[in-house]
Amino acid sequence: MTDPVALHHELLTLDSHIDIPWPDGPDPFGETKCCVDMPKMRRGGVWAGCFAAYIPQGKRDPEGHEAAFERAIAMLETIRGMARQHDGITARLAVTADEIETARRDGALAIVPAVENGHAMGDDPGRLRRFRDLGARYLTLTHNGHNDLADSANPRTDLGDRPEEHSGLSALGRTAIAELNRLGMLVDVSHLSKPGMLQAAELSRVPIVATHSCVRALCDHARNLDDEQLDALGAADGLVQITAVPGFLRPQGKVDTVTVADYVDHVDHAVRRIGIAHVGISSDFDGGGGFTGWRDASESPNLTAELWRRGYGREEIAALWSGNFLRLLRQAEKAAE
Repeated sequence: MTDPVALHHELLTLDSHIDIPWPDGPDPFGETKCCVDMPKMRRGGVWAGCFAAYIPQGKRDPEGHEAAFERAIAMLETIRGMARQHDGITARLAVTADEIETARRDGALAIVPAVENGHAMGDDPGRLRRFRDLGARYLTLTHNGHNDLADSANPRTDLGDRPEEHSGLSALGRTAIAELNRLGMLVDVSHLSKPGMLQAAELSRVPIVATHSCVRALCDHARNLDDEQLDALGAADGLVQITAVPGFLRPQGKVDTVTVADYVDHVDHAVRRIGIAHVGISSDFDGGGGFTGWRDASESPNLTAELWRRGYGREEIAALWSGNFLRLLRQAEKAAE
């Protein structure tokens, strides 16, 4: 009989969305109070993580754009600095699918940079090149609040947002998607409004990804994807990475009331709706993710155990944990000019 915990530690596991403490986070190679640090990743058999330079939505003026860009650069530099060796643990910067797989074979943790919120580029798509040069593999087009690229699923009235500003993507947002395709960066539609998400699925030459979202049929939250959106993802060969935010998994969900079973219910729904090739795993740890049974990276084997209990086989679990995401990375690499 297969031991699912042993199986978990044999796989290449990748968490597609992790936040970093900012600006004064602890040394990630120590035992910290964070949900993710290198010792927790090692204990939990998490071999790769996409670490996001998160940019909160702010004023959309030259000063605001410059501040957002400078923060993104500083955060990407910090993420790159996590790639080092300390106390028997090796972490390696890995910015291609092949490099992620090589790191796993070598017993190293893979650090994959990303940028969350297109506000980081302001009104200049040329700045995306700088993010890519620093290793970023995806850009989340919006966060909470509209920006110059697109409408958010969560408008910010405190920033003066109307329910809708661009009817989805703006002209700048469409240009940004074309540039992301050219650079080999994935288009992340988490946080994007439904019209914007559907437009991005049609426009992007590379399949889009929602790196940290859940299923609206099971939890009616503005951040979740409804079945029409899931269908569009599947038709575009895209991917939804189910995430661990309690309020996205159950109505009024809290850390102590949501369980691993609730999480895998969302995986099950998406798999039944659009097929296992279009579903993956993420946590949003240190950005709101975590619940009973998966409070931090060290408890990650519990997910594999629940998937195994429900009848998912080794190849299917491997696809959910990394195979599907690596496929999209490779498609982006191939499409890049």
